[in-house]
Formats: sequence, C-alpha cells, structure tokens
Amino acid sequence: MGALYWLSHRLRVDRAWFLWSLAVIAWVCIHASGVHATVTGIMLGLLTPVRARPGEAQPPSVHYERRLHPISAGVVVPLFALAAAGIPLAATGDALTDAIAIGVFAGLVLGKFAGVLGGAWIAVRSGLGTLPDQVTWGDVVPVAVLAGIGYTISLLIVRLSLPDAAAQQQAALAVLAASVVASLLALALLRRRARLQCSG
Repeated sequence: MGALYWLSHRLRVDRAWFLWSLAVIAWVCIHASGVHATVTGIMLGLLTPVRARPGEAQPPSVHYERRLHPISAGVVVPLFALAAAGIPLAATGDALTDAIAIGVFAGLVLGKFAGVLGGAWIAVRSGLGTLPDQVTWGDVVPVAVLAGIGYTISLLIVRLSLPDAAAQQQAALAVLAASVVASLLALALLRRRARLQCSG
C-alpha cells in the first residue's frame, strides 16, 4: 500500500477518494498485523511529497495539512482526548453535584483566571515587570481565561490525589468541562477584542 501511495503521487493519480481508500486499507492491514495503527499515519506522512511538483503552487503535504487540519484539530483530537481520559458518559450527571468535581471546575475556570491576572497585576504594580508595548489589560484577560484549559497535568494530579476510581472519573470530567468552557469564553473575549480594535 505504501508503494502504491507513493507511486500515485509520482504519477499524479492523487484523487481524494483513491488516496483515502489506500489510507484506510493500509490502516486496516497494519492494525490487523498487530503493529500499532499509528504507524500508518507516520508511513503515509513520510511518503507524501514535501516539494511542489511542476505546475503546482504548493506541495501536496501543505495542501493536505490545510484541508485536514480543521478535521484533525476540531474533531479527531477532542474525541481522542475524551477517549484517553477514560470517562464513561454515565458519570456526567453525578459530576454536576459532586463537590470534588465542582471544586476542580471552579479551580480551573475561576482560580487560574484569578491567579494569572492577579499575578500579572501584582508584578506590574510592584515594578517587577511591565506589559509589552501595545498590550493592555484587555489583552491579558483572555490569556488569563485560557489558563483554565487543563488536560495532561490536571488529569495526572486527579489520578494521584484521588484514590477512588469514581471520584477520578468525575474530577476528570470536570477538567474536560472546564477546558471547554475556558476555550469558549476566551474565544468570545478575543473576538470581541478584535472587533473593538478594528472599529477603533
């Protein structure tokens, strides 16, 4: 499959349906062989041309990256994160009333915001630091909100600090929920900030 994928680019027989078919077949074969299926992506990535062919404005690798990045970042990675967290959907309702989950959520969304913004304000007021040129406190606020996104380290702390599996699941769900809320709030603030700067 790898040789056929490489040859299809050399001969410019690189229709999307054909390449997708090769990729799926390669994934199934490698997975069935007992080798981790991630190797498929590595193999196909190494076989994808990184130099523009005659008559092309950009190499296939750049074209594929631009086409697939929204799907990868917006769908695949979040689903992978949810699956890797090992959170059953049945735990969602319990997390809404669990004191530990509520504390984790508040700590990430509110605590990190207060810590980052407050720490920056104290550093500037005390003379230990200054805001960069053309950066105002209105620019710092969305960054402080973004600090509420937690994944790897937050989940590690959850697993180390909570011996009970059910509590770990609910706290992990709170980490993911806080990450989503912090992302959406920061996005809204950044868009509002951009509109104000454009209108000003």
